[in-house]
Amino acid sequence: MGAVKRYPYPKEVWSPAGGWWTRPTNWKSNTVIVAAGMSVIIAVVWKISAEREWRHNKPNRWIPSMIWSKQFTDGEYKELKFTEKEK
Repeated sequence: MGAVKRYPYPKEVWSPAGGWWTRPTNWKSNTVIVAAGMSVIIAVVWKISAEREWRHNKPNRWIPSMIWSKQFTDGEYKELKFTEKEK
């Protein structure tokens, strides 16, 4: 039950996924390295995006980007406050 019996396979076939029955011994460290790299890239893109974000129309309700956008934190919409009554 369960697994398929391993059969002989051609050694000259190259596969980007590692071939048949691949079990890399360092998959955990590779996963950590890739996750850390992705986190750094996402953080840099997020920072650049937040710095360049600009809304040409004043929003009529609260939006999440009001937390990190320069336009709302120290810009022209700083006085803009939303309450439950305005929703």
